[in-house]
Amino acid sequence: MNTIVKFIIIASLLSLQFSCTDLEENLRGEITNDISIEGISTGGSGGSADALSGAFSQLRSTGSAGHFGYYSVQELPSDEMVIGAKGGDWYDGGVLVEMHKHTYTPTNGIIGSAWNGTYAAINTCNELLAGDLDINQKAQTRALRAYFYWRLMDSYGNVKIITEPGSDAPQVSRAEVFAFVESELLEALGIPAVSADMDLTESPLGQDNNPYRINRYGAMGILAKVYLNAEVYTGVAAYDKAALAASFIIDSGVYTLCGDGCKVPNLGKRPSVDSDPDELEGYAAVFAPNNEGNPEHIFVIEYDEVSAGGMFFAMMSLHYSSQFTWNFDSQPWNGYATLEEFYNSYEDGDKRKKANFIVGPQLDFGGSAVLDYASDDGDPVLNYTPFINELEPNSLREAGARPGKFSYKQFGRANMDNDYPIVRLGDVYLIRAEAMARMTGDWSQALPDVNIIRARAGVSAYSSITPEEFLAERGREMFQESSRRTDLIRFDKYNDPWWEKPASDPHVNIFPIPFDQLQASNGTLTQNPGY
Repeated sequence: MNTIVKFIIIASLLSLQFSCTDLEENLRGEITNDISIEGISTGGSGGSADALSGAFSQLRSTGSAGHFGYYSVQELPSDEMVIGAKGGDWYDGGVLVEMHKHTYTPTNGIIGSAWNGTYAAINTCNELLAGDLDINQKAQTRALRAYFYWRLMDSYGNVKIITEPGSDAPQVSRAEVFAFVESELLEALGIPAVSADMDLTESPLGQDNNPYRINRYGAMGILAKVYLNAEVYTGVAAYDKAALAASFIIDSGVYTLCGDGCKVPNLGKRPSVDSDPDELEGYAAVFAPNNEGNPEHIFVIEYDEVSAGGMFFAMMSLHYSSQFTWNFDSQPWNGYATLEEFYNSYEDGDKRKKANFIVGPQLDFGGSAVLDYASDDGDPVLNYTPFINELEPNSLREAGARPGKFSYKQFGRANMDNDYPIVRLGDVYLIRAEAMARMTGDWSQALPDVNIIRARAGVSAYSSITPEEFLAERGREMFQESSRRTDLIRFDKYNDPWWEKPASDPHVNIFPIPFDQLQASNGTLTQNPGY
């Protein structure tokens, strides 16, 4: 077996591993999709296919919106998401508890799966680049590969930069990976550097507003994220470049925030439940099952229940009995929930709080109470409570507000339709706000952009802001978008104690190199310090 094959494909089935312990409840059998109800639409996004489809499909294959991949390693160690062990259900050998408590080791399967999936995606890009591509296709593929290397650099630090299929390379420092990612994105953009007077008219990346591919604004958005974290990666700040990259996108006027009047039909509406709106508007519309073409989307991952699967948020998060609220064709697994302190960080009038979370007594399609037939709290009515009694061994089945930001539709399948943003305008505003504040040492410089975001959320403007409050506001906006771990590290908060997690050592800010990869590398990989 080739060295590179051993390097990127160790225990490849981990990328498909879901929590399979005691998940089936067999409530009333499966609900099929072959149902038509007056007033209910089940339409979703359409497909997108071209020569680059194979490479961009890797965004889904890496677990960007699924369990046991990239989403899991970014969300579960943060202060916004947790999976409580419910007896033997969701214990999974302790790897989920390890993620929450920051006690993960090189043998943690989730960390290994995320590594394997990302290198497999890079190999797909390398194979495509070795073929016959036009200048635009080549630029897009290099930008996509750079994005995957940013994930590796952010998560694992010192990694191998492999640019040809079937090859190997030495492990290099995090700073060297940063330099590679920066140079690849700049070359794709066709500019020597990000500056106030940069000219992209000759860029090989176009301006086509297809968010499923990378145009010059998408590449600039990835670059803005990289620069925002440059000080963490290299010790040298690049906040001025982050601000310039973000301003390039904002000032272009190509994208607009989805606010008042930006609406889509509510595909999750139950006709018998008056509290269900007919339409989703503003922030809620950005993440809906029918969110394709949203004016805020710059670069997104395409998901479709038929042709582009891999988003499993309903299955991962909701209680088994919630199948009857949305008439899903499969029974959810009752896993991911939100930490109570994070849920309580939202004001009651914040529109994002209503959009992001599912709490309280649950009703079925006909407006009747949803029941938990194996309730462990003495009340059979399913009632999602922000309070979580414990992490292990007996977390209550209905404990924890459930993620609802990527909202659910009636008669939905296990694979969801909602497109998943990598770069969106709301995030870009906050990148510029933070970059300006850090660059000047004056957090009041963040206020104009932050208050634009707060206005959309329906909450009052700030007159002043601290770094701590900015982090909280960024968390409220970016919940469930795989940014919280990186944000906590940048604000030096990742090692703080929180619910059921003691203070952690800074060495855990970088994940360990997976044990299997070390064994397969024949000494060409060195473990990160502290593991």
